[in-house]
Order: sequence, then structure tokens, then C-alpha cells
Amino acid sequence: MFPGGQPDMAELLRQAQQMQQQLVAAQEELANSEVTGSAGGGLVTATMTGSGELTALTIAPAAVDPDDLETLQDLVVAAVRDAKHAVDQLAEQTMGPLAGGLGGGGLGLPGL
Repeated sequence: MFPGGQPDMAELLRQAQQMQQQLVAAQEELANSEVTGSAGGGLVTATMTGSGELTALTIAPAAVDPDDLETLQDLVVAAVRDAKHAVDQLAEQTMGPLAGGLGGGGLGLPGL
């Protein structure tokens, strides 16, 4: 079943605790990070935390045309989407190696 006999339960527990600590540290790092997305060549920028909270939205005066609010609305949505995409990439970079350990036999157990 396992190479060399039964798995060392103390070692498996130690590995699980270590992975949990790494996961918590990565989540804290994400929450403390900020990313910015933009649209319209920087006319609208959106800033988000690594956990996805929108913290700032900046609109350049040149983006404001009272006769064309639809374009401004589209720019705001595009900037927020761009920031969200940056959050997703940051999360993948930060959490990806940990998630790979969970699914790739990181604990020495089949499927874990």
C-alpha cells in the first residue's frame, strides 16, 4: 500500500501543520497586497486588495463627458475587471504552489 510499510502519522501531521501555516501566511500576504487595474489608457484606475476588496477608484477629468456617461461607465467596469484580473493572477502566484502540494501527493497520501 505505502512504500516501506505504514505511513508515519507524526510526520504526516507535521507536514499538514506546516502546509496550514504556509497557507495562512500566503492568505495574509494576499490580504495585505494591493493591485491596480486601468482602462482608457489610464483615464480610470481601480485599486483592490489581494483579497478582492475595491479600495480606490480614480477618474481623470478628461474621462467625464456629461453627454456620454455610458463610455465612463464602461471604463469604470473595465478598470475594476482589470484590477480583479490582477488579483486573480496574484492569488495564483501566491497560492498556486500551496494548492499544488495539496493535490500532488504533498502529504504522501493518494489524492492528498
